[in-house]
Amino acid sequence: MPTVKMKVNGKPVTAEVEARTLLVQFLRENLRLTGTHVGCDTSQCGACVVHVNGKSVKACSMLAVMAEGCEVTTIEGLATGNTLHPMQQAFMDNHGLQCGFCTPGMVMTALDIVNRNGNELDEATVRKELEGNICRCTGYHNIVKSVRAGAKAMGSKP
Repeated sequence: MPTVKMKVNGKPVTAEVEARTLLVQFLRENLRLTGTHVGCDTSQCGACVVHVNGKSVKACSMLAVMAEGCEVTTIEGLATGNTLHPMQQAFMDNHGLQCGFCTPGMVMTALDIVNRNGNELDEATVRKELEGNICRCTGYHNIVKSVRAGAKAMGSKP
C-alpha cells in the first residue's frame, strides 16, 4: 500500500492507504474529519468540497495519493479556536443553512469564490459560481445572502 503525506488543516499527516482511496474517504475515515460530506459520489453535489493548495476541489473526485505533499483545508480547519471564520459566521447569521448537509461544501466553495473574485460579489456572480453545489432544502436565497455577507466580512479583516 502506498504511503501518503500531506498537511491537513495545518498539521502534517502520514498514512498508508489503498491506491484507490478517495480523498474524501481518507479525510472522513482515516482522519475522522467528518465535516466533509459524501453526497453523491459522482462529483455533482459539492458536499465534499475542500481546498487543496488553496483551490476548491471535490474530494470525491480526487484520490488521496494525488494530494501527496499538498496542503488540504477542510471545514474543520477554518475556525480559530472558538471563533468561526467570517464566512462560517455569515452562514450562521444569515440563515444560510437548513439541514446543514451541504453547508460545509457551500462554505468551502464560497471561500474559493471570494479568493478568485474578490470581496464585492453581486448576486448573479454568486449564483453562477455555486452551480456545482446542490442544496436540497433551501431556495438558495439565504445561501447567496450568506456568501455576499461573508465576502464583505472577509474584506473588512486586516
